[in-house]
Amino acid sequence: MTAAELAAQFEGLRLRPYLDPAGYWTIGYGAIRNARGAPVMADTPAIDEATALAMLARDIASAEAAVRRLVPVPLTDDQRVALTDFVFNLGAGAFRSSTLRARIRRGDPRAAEEFMRWVYAGGRKLAGLVRRRAAEQGLYEVR
Repeated sequence: MTAAELAAQFEGLRLRPYLDPAGYWTIGYGAIRNARGAPVMADTPAIDEATALAMLARDIASAEAAVRRLVPVPLTDDQRVALTDFVFNLGAGAFRSSTLRARIRRGDPRAAEEFMRWVYAGGRKLAGLVRRRAAEQGLYEVR
């Protein structure tokens, strides 16, 4: 499974802007920036599926670059997919300052436990985030 496939599976496709559970205006497969890079707003025009896929590819590439930059240790393909989806969903800033990243960099064999700390949005524990983090953790732990 690729990071784009994982993200698309959990995000779903919405062609019109909507507020996600954390309160961000979002479109396509979880994009918070439109095709031109401007923030998504309530009045952002609807998009088609091809545009949504292009935006997903752009955002996944950015998340992959962040993982390469922030995790200077060897990773398996599945670990890279898990971390890329995590960064896509939460942002590079959250990952940069996370205990998950610190434990990975230290070589902690139990680092994957940290995924399940990131299951809240808007102050609420969300079943969708529990499922997503469990999928990421499962991918990360496979050796």
